[in-house]
Amino acid sequence: MSLHGTSLINGGPIAPGGHPFAAASPLHPEPLSPEFYEATEADVHRALTAAEAARTALEEAGSQGRARFLEGIATELESLGVPLLERAHLETGLPLERLASERSRTTGQLRLLAALLREERWRDLRVDPPLPERQPLARPELRRTLLPLGPVAVFGASNFPFAYSVAGGDTASAFAAGCPVVVKAHPAHPGTSELTGGAIVRALRNSDLPPGAFALLQGRSHALGEALVRHPLLCAVGFTGSLRGGRALFDAANSRPAPIPVFAEMGSLNPVFLLPGALHSRAAQIAAGLTQSITQGGGQFCTKPGLLFGIAGPELDAFQSNLEEAMRAALPSTLLHSEIQRSYESGAARAAALPGVQILTESARPPEPALTQGRPLLLGTDSATYLAERSLHEENFGPSTLFVKAPNLEVLLQIAARLEGQLTAAVHGTDAEAEAVGALFSILEQKAGRLIYNGYPTGVEVCAAMHHGGPYPASTDSRFTAVGTAAIQRWLRPVCYQNFAAPSRWWNNL
Repeated sequence: MSLHGTSLINGGPIAPGGHPFAAASPLHPEPLSPEFYEATEADVHRALTAAEAARTALEEAGSQGRARFLEGIATELESLGVPLLERAHLETGLPLERLASERSRTTGQLRLLAALLREERWRDLRVDPPLPERQPLARPELRRTLLPLGPVAVFGASNFPFAYSVAGGDTASAFAAGCPVVVKAHPAHPGTSELTGGAIVRALRNSDLPPGAFALLQGRSHALGEALVRHPLLCAVGFTGSLRGGRALFDAANSRPAPIPVFAEMGSLNPVFLLPGALHSRAAQIAAGLTQSITQGGGQFCTKPGLLFGIAGPELDAFQSNLEEAMRAALPSTLLHSEIQRSYESGAARAAALPGVQILTESARPPEPALTQGRPLLLGTDSATYLAERSLHEENFGPSTLFVKAPNLEVLLQIAARLEGQLTAAVHGTDAEAEAVGALFSILEQKAGRLIYNGYPTGVEVCAAMHHGGPYPASTDSRFTAVGTAAIQRWLRPVCYQNFAAPSRWWNNL
C-alpha cells in the first residue's frame, strides 16, 4: 500500500511544496518512510477555495446522498484491511487489537450518523402556520430549520488515529451536516492519515460528490494550523487535544475580523469520589476497575481518572492497600511518541517534588529503555495540599493518578465545588449513602458533561444519549458534544423562513 507523502486536495495528492518531515515510530528509533511534506499557506487557500466551491453540491445531495457517502467512507476504511492497522501500529505503538477495535468504532459512528440522516429529524423543522384572521395583527407562516455552517477545519488527535482523526467523529458529523471538511493531519501519524484520507476521496468519487468537499493537509508547524483557522472561507473548527493547543486555536478564531466557533475538547482530570460505604463492600473491585481505567491505553485517554477523592478512615485505608497492589502489578505501556513520554515523566516528577505529595507506589516493572514507555504511578496527598496547590489541578497525560484524602464529607463537598470544568465526574456509593451521593451530584452536574454512578469514565459509548464535552477548560462550549449523533448540531445554524409560499425551491429539503 503505497504512500505519496503529500497533502490531498481536490481529489488527489499535490506536488511537494513545503519542508519535509518523517514520522517517528515509538517502537524503534529509525524514522518511517516515506518523507512527508508540509502544506503551505497557498495549499490552505487552495483547499478552502475548493471546499467553498463544493459546499452547495454537498448540501444539495440531501440527507440520503450524504448518508450513502458516510457509509461509503466506512466501507472504504474496512477495505484497507490489515495494512491500515499495521501502519497505525508503527506510527502510534498502539496494539493491533486496539486499533482494529477503534476502526470498528469509527466505521460504526459513520453508519450511525448515516442512519440519523435517513430519519430526517436532525433538521429540527418547526412550523407555525399562518393566522391571517388574527387581530390586531395577522401572523405569517414561519418555518425554522437548520443549515450547514460551511467549510470546517478538523484537527486530528494523536491518541485516536481513527476515531478522533481524519475520518473520526468531527469529520463524520460535519459531513453529515453538509459541511465540506479540511483536515489538518496529526504529524504523529501522517501515513495513517493519508491512507484514511484516500478512503474519503474514493467515497466522494463513488458518491458523485465534488472532490473539493474534502482535503487533507500534512504538516507539523503551528503556522499551518493558524493559517487554516484565520482563512476567511473557514466557518468552524473541530479540535481534540491539549488545553494549550485548543486555546491557541480558540484565540486565533476569535481574533478574526469575523470570529468563528471553535469546538475544542481539551482534556480533563475526570475526578472520582469514593464514599466509605462503597469501599467497605467492594474495595478490591473498585481498586481493580480504577487501575484498569487509569492505565488503559497507557493512560492516554481524555477520560482517564486522574483524581481520586475519599474520606479518611479504615475503609479508605483498606482501599488504598488494594489500589497500591493493583498499580504495582500494572505494566508499563508504550506511549504515543517521545514528546508525550517526556511530558509525562516531567509532570510526574514536578508533582512528586511538591511538599505534601508522596509517591504511594509505581509499577513493579520499570519501562523498557528502548521504548517510549510510561510507568504506572500512584501519587498521594491530603485535601489541604490539593486545594492550595494549583498545579495539582492540571492534567498529566499518561498512566498516573492523584489520590487525595479528605477529613470528612464537608471537605469533600468543598473540593467538588472548587473543581474546574470536566468531561466526566464519578461517584462510588451505596443506597445507604443516598444523601451524600445526592449532595455530590448536585455540585458535580455544574462541573461536568457526564456524571457516572458506580462506574468508570473510560469507554465513551457512541450513541444518541452520549455527551462528550463539559464546562471550560474541558471544552470551549459545554452545550455541544464531540461524540454521538448530537455532534451534528455543532455544524448547523438555524434559519427562519417567513411567508414563503410553497411550492418553492427552498422547500425541497424542508
